[in-house]
Amino acid sequence: MLLPTIKVGLMDPYQLSVLRELGDHGSVAATARALGVSPSAVSQSLAALQRKFKAPLTQKRGRSVELTDAGQALAVAAIAVSEAITRAEATVDEFVGGIDRTVRVSAFHSAAMSFFPGLAALEHTEGFPVVECVDEDVDRVSFPALTASYDIVIAHRMSHTPPWPRDRLAVLSLLREPMDVAMHSSHDLAMKKTLKPMDLVGTTWISTHAGFSPADMLDAVAAAAGYPMRVVHRINDFSTAAAMVSEGGHLALLPRHTVRIPASQDVVLRPLEDVQTVRHVDMLVRPERVVHRAVSVVIDALRGIAQTHVQNPSLRSAHAKESTR
Repeated sequence: MLLPTIKVGLMDPYQLSVLRELGDHGSVAATARALGVSPSAVSQSLAALQRKFKAPLTQKRGRSVELTDAGQALAVAAIAVSEAITRAEATVDEFVGGIDRTVRVSAFHSAAMSFFPGLAALEHTEGFPVVECVDEDVDRVSFPALTASYDIVIAHRMSHTPPWPRDRLAVLSLLREPMDVAMHSSHDLAMKKTLKPMDLVGTTWISTHAGFSPADMLDAVAAAAGYPMRVVHRINDFSTAAAMVSEGGHLALLPRHTVRIPASQDVVLRPLEDVQTVRHVDMLVRPERVVHRAVSVVIDALRGIAQTHVQNPSLRSAHAKESTR
C-alpha cells in the first residue's frame, strides 16, 4: 500500500495515486469510492499536487473530470513510482515468506465458475496465500477500472475488439477460447460440421447484453453475413442460455472450454468459419502488484487451472463432437 508520508522529490506518491485513479474512473466521486476516502479528500490531494506544477493536470468535461495531456503523462509516471515502491516492499517481504497478504481476485460469471473452485481447492495448501474471490460481471470496457479494487481481474474480450490498455496494466493471458454456435441436435444446421455466417441468416438468437463477448461476436457475424441477426432473448448466464437452447429452436454462442452443459441437454456445437471467433480470457493486473509473491503464486495457479480446462474438454464439448450427423 502506498503511504502518504513517503516523498519522492517534491511529489507525494499518495497524491500521484489519486491522480492515477482519477484517470481510470473519470470523476472525483468514483475515485473517492475506489480509494475508500471522501470526495473532499480527493479534491484536496489533487489541489495539492496541482500546486507543484504550472501545467494543468485535470480539466472538466461535462459532469466528469479528465486528465490533460500533462496529467496523463504524470499518471503514467505514477505507475512507475508505485511499482518501484512495491518492488522494494516485496524485496523485504521475501525474508518472511512473502505470502502474508490476502489476494483479491474478480472474475466474470462463467470464468468464476471455471476458476474459483480450483482456487478454493488450494485454500489449505501450504505456501498458498489467502484468496478472496468476487464475481464481477461487467461489460468489456469496465474491466480495467476493476484493477483499482482487485489484485487480479479475470476479463474477456473478442479478438476484433480494442486491446486492453497495456500502458497502465499488465495483461497476462489465461485462455484463447473459441466461441461456437450452440443448437439443439434436431436443428437443421446440426447436420453441418462447420458453419459460415451466411448459414445463420434468418435464425433466432439468445445473446448477451451489449458489451459482452457473445454480443460483440454476433455483431461481427452479422457484418460478415451482410444481414442482421435477430436476438430474441438477452441472457448473460451461459448455463441458462444453454438450457433455453435445449428446449427450442434458438441459437447461442457458447465458449468451448469454460462452460459445462449436462449431457441430458441435447445441445450440440458447431464451429464458425470466415469470422474471428476467439475470446481472449486475460488477467488484468496493475504492474506494481505483479511483483508481490502472493499475487504471483495465485497467477501461476490460475494458469494451471486454465491449462486443465484446455486439456480436459467439458462434457458439453465432448457431446457436441459426438453429435455430428
